[in-house]
This record gives sequence, C-alpha cells and structure tokens, in this order.
Amino acid sequence: MKIKTQKTMRKSILLFSFSFLFLFFSCNEQGKSYPQIIIENTTEADRSLETVSIDLDAFKFENKEQEIVIRDFDSKEELISQVVDNDGDKRMDYLLFQPEIPAKSKKTFEVIFKEKSKETDSIPICYSRFVPERTDDYAWENNRVAFRTYGPVAQKMKEDGVKGGTLSSGIDAWLKRVDYPIINKWYHKELKTDGSYHKDDGEGLDNFHVGVSRGVGGIAKKVDSIYYFSKNFTTWKTITTGPIRTSFILTYEKWNADGSIISEEKKISLDYGSNLSRFEISLKGTDTISAGLTLHNKEGEIAVNEQNGWVSYWEPLDDSEIGTAIVVPNDNMIGYEHYVTNKKDESNLFSTIKVTDGKVIYYAGFGWKKSSQFNSQEEWNAYLNTFSKRLKNPLIVTVKQL
Repeated sequence: MKIKTQKTMRKSILLFSFSFLFLFFSCNEQGKSYPQIIIENTTEADRSLETVSIDLDAFKFENKEQEIVIRDFDSKEELISQVVDNDGDKRMDYLLFQPEIPAKSKKTFEVIFKEKSKETDSIPICYSRFVPERTDDYAWENNRVAFRTYGPVAQKMKEDGVKGGTLSSGIDAWLKRVDYPIINKWYHKELKTDGSYHKDDGEGLDNFHVGVSRGVGGIAKKVDSIYYFSKNFTTWKTITTGPIRTSFILTYEKWNADGSIISEEKKISLDYGSNLSRFEISLKGTDTISAGLTLHNKEGEIAVNEQNGWVSYWEPLDDSEIGTAIVVPNDNMIGYEHYVTNKKDESNLFSTIKVTDGKVIYYAGFGWKKSSQFNSQEEWNAYLNTFSKRLKNPLIVTVKQL
C-alpha cells in the first residue's frame, strides 16, 4: 500500500520547521499502531508555549466522525490540540499543539483518533470576531492580551462628521489582566450597561489611545520625509478560533503613497501564551514597508536590537507602564526610525521591513505592567530577545508515517 507523505521542507505558520519521512508506526500498549511526532529542541533553553503546526496530509485521516488527539508517548497524557481549516475550503489543513521540550532533548508524541467530543458553547481562549454592535470593529484576544482595529462604517462616520466614528488602520491594545476571554464581556459592559471598558473593574481596560497613529503594529510607507498609510479595513474573514490559535484576514482599499498605489491584505493570528500577534501582509506597489508603535506623549524609552530584529517602546500609561514591540524574523528588518513630529498622533517608532515575494511577516504586541506579566522594561526586552531567538532556532519536527 502506498502512503502519501509530505515531500518538502516547510515552515509552520508560526515559529517552527519540520520534515516528513517515510518511516513506521509506533505501537501502543495494546499493540495498536499510531503515527509518531518527534520534536527536537537543539537549544540550551527549555521550550514551551510554542505552537507546532503540522500539515494533516502527513496522516491518513479520512473519517470525519473522528478527531485527532496528541498523546505523550511515554506518559500517555493527552495534550490540548486544534485542527485548522486555513483556506476556507471546509477541509481541515493543519494540526496545532504546544509541547514542552527540555533543553537539548527530544520528545515523542502519538497521533491517535477518537470519536468527536460534543461541542460546547464556551468562548475559546484564542478568540476573534467582527463586532457590528460597536460600529464595526474587529477584535481578537488570547489568555494574555487583546487587540482591535476599525472597519468601514467607523471610517464613514468620521468622514461624515458623525460622533463615534474612527478613521485609522492602527492597531488598538486592550489591556486585560485576566486569563479568560473578555471581548464579549467588555463590549456588553460598554454598550448595554452603565459601566465602561474605559474603567478598570479588575479585569483591565481600554485606555490605549490610537487615533491616526500606528498603534501596535500598523503599517506605513515613507516617501521622502512623510509617512503614508491606509484607512480602515473594508472586509474581514475569520479563519479559526480555538484553544491554541485564532486567525483572520482583513483587506483594505488601495492607498496612495505619493504616487505609489499600494494594496494591502493582512492575515493576523494570535496563539495561546503569546503577547505578540503574527502579521502576514500581502502587498503590491512597494518593496519596503514600515510597521510602527505609537509614541503617545513621547515620555517613554525606545530600545532597538537590530541583530535580533526588534524595536521596543516602554512608556508610562496612567497608573502603570506598558511595553510595545515589533519583532521581524529572517533578518528582514532593514532599518528603523524614531519618528517624532508635532502632528497629533503621528509620532511613531518604525521598523522598516523588506517585502519578499509580495509579503512581509512580523510580530507585534504589548506587555502591561499591571497585568503582572512584565515588571520592567528590562523584563519586556528580555522577552523579545527570547522570542526572536526561538524564531531563529525553531523546534525540529519529524512525523514518522508508513
């Protein structure tokens, strides 16, 4: 019997590379045969909260009445996992899970098949959705951070002078300090009660001003001394939500950067345990782009590590402090600019990124001191260094299959 396997090396959606080999099944304690996944950590640091993504074509999985379960080969403990339809064809494409791998070691996992468990009505930890009840935001979150950005109705309201409109392609940060989902709860509080998500009732708040700035990772194109950028997103599409990842696509009208017409489509994902969203942006009309971090009142401190491909801004925010950052993998950060102007909300710390094959990939996010995740600029920048080093040294994943 001839089994089809992956023939080429490919990178996972986030952080990892792997190869598929024609090998053999492992045997469990009852003598049943299961495919194996072997994960190797070649670094000197323990690894956890990193998403392994495996093409489901690596497995013979045709029974839609079953679900895939990842199990530790030695302990038989089952890991949380998620399958993803990445292209919207209603066929699952990838298997996601987050193993813990000690430094300089390998671990083996089994892929077993079980009857599907009953669906629950609970909101996934990694969650995103379009929010028509608050004009037309798109919001996303995981167990550590939350974000939102703005749609065409908000843009038209602003252009027509209607109260409550927003004209911005910047990325807003929602400062949560709990590990459970808050998006729906906060919108309900703002729109249906006397409370407000601008007030911290113990879960966090929205006190991060964006305006026309780039917020946390919005893009811009510099021509001469001026930065140009798009308006609000025009269409949206949710790809997945779940225990490991949420992802979605935003498209924008073409925009003019001093005569260069630029098209922009963002694919954004956020994984469990990460403070940084992954941005994969398809672009036409430019060979470089800049991703920015708002400088607000210009009272913070910037930090730049060109070798590790990141820029960071740490600033006071009301009764706490916040760090924001952009991390660019694959040595594609080709410069940066601490851009300061007297124009309202237009001062940003920019990372300049090379467009490769019509795309840029970077990570952008934040750490809020009041959440107790990071207590200082030094801790935040150390996190960015670790994040960057993991990108440069992905876990090695091998699937053993007949």
